[in-house]
Amino acid sequence: MTEPEQTPESSEGAIPAVSMKGVTKAFGDHVVLRELDLDVAPGEAVVIIGPSGSGKTTILRVIMTLERIDSGTIEISGEHLYHEGTESDLRPAGEKHIRRVRQHVGMVFQHFNLFPHMSALENITLAPIKTLGMDKDRANDLALELLDKVGLRSKANHTPGQLSGGQKQRVAIARSLATEPSVMLFDEVTSALDPELVGDVLAVLRDIADEGNTTMMLVTHEMGFAREVADRLLMFDGGQIIEEGRPADVLSNPQNERTKSFLGAVFDH
Repeated sequence: MTEPEQTPESSEGAIPAVSMKGVTKAFGDHVVLRELDLDVAPGEAVVIIGPSGSGKTTILRVIMTLERIDSGTIEISGEHLYHEGTESDLRPAGEKHIRRVRQHVGMVFQHFNLFPHMSALENITLAPIKTLGMDKDRANDLALELLDKVGLRSKANHTPGQLSGGQKQRVAIARSLATEPSVMLFDEVTSALDPELVGDVLAVLRDIADEGNTTMMLVTHEMGFAREVADRLLMFDGGQIIEEGRPADVLSNPQNERTKSFLGAVFDH
């Protein structure tokens, strides 16, 4: 396996933003995560690629607690997500603990998941008000700042039905940023968009990555974007990471035969 690039954060021994140890997840007899070990450094942008059904999206879903792991542990900034207690006496965590730790994680989905009856502004302010207890005026100010960030301040009062697919996805990104998560997860956020709308969404993700204060984990098929933005590229297959390294290295000179065949198929299309 290619050695990952050492970021300044990892070389200084900082607590990982995300740490997965021995994580296994199965759906019936199908094991989608197989004793997965993965550390992501604070501020690192990690792109996960792999064939359909390889389990790459499940990595994000178990971090977001949309699926529960069967075994292993996950930590967010040094705090266990699914467990409580000391390292020598870990026990399954209650829902209150899981919800509290999960507040530090935001996720943007392939299909937006915006509330259709709410304006863009209302979609963004809902979580800060309901989850964080932020007052409405401050939440509105934050939402407008975030709409500025994604280039949509003029659409603040538009409902999702009045927005294009790319605009909806940018609102969804702003909504996830509104709770100020330390970790952002992106699941194929451009795959449902018309090709001419992809660029605006990727530009927003590029800006977030360039700021460097948000840890990003992205599942994507946009290899050019992965090469440009990611600090590290992970090739996932059979429930495990089979190759990792700098995006330029993995994409230009893959070492694993499965990676070679996967990238060959991607670049042929």
